[in-house]
Amino acid sequence: MPERKLKVFMSYAHEDEDMKNELDKALIMLKRSDKISVWQDRELLAGQEWDKGIKDELASADIILLLISVDFNNSKYIWEKELAVAMERHTNGDARVIPIILRDCEWQEMPYAKLQALPNGAVPVTHFERADDAYTNIAKGIRSVVGYMLAK
Repeated sequence: MPERKLKVFMSYAHEDEDMKNELDKALIMLKRSDKISVWQDRELLAGQEWDKGIKDELASADIILLLISVDFNNSKYIWEKELAVAMERHTNGDARVIPIILRDCEWQEMPYAKLQALPNGAVPVTHFERADDAYTNIAKGIRSVVGYMLAK
């Protein structure tokens, strides 16, 4: 059992919620082995200030997953509130940002384009014949990052 659990923040467009849920399920072994906890905005409680809650979780995350799609890139909130913070934390070495390419879209000139993306080869999840293969590929990539970070 690791000495500490890494905090994973999922940044996604609500249009991609079903795909976000599938990815979350694919991370079950990392969660059950107590290596990570995963947070996404659906965990906000009634009466909680959602903007503050998101900012607090983003500021304390060890790993930030960007679930990339045209809707992600089109989200004003993600662009103005989440992406800049995520990239700054990555640049400063305070967090690891991992783009997850969910669906075909133009992203090669986005701020996160310089980062190694998952699935391997930045092939969108929707291009896989079986979605489970894509989510397993992503989970293995995240597991490698978690192992590296916990060993540091």
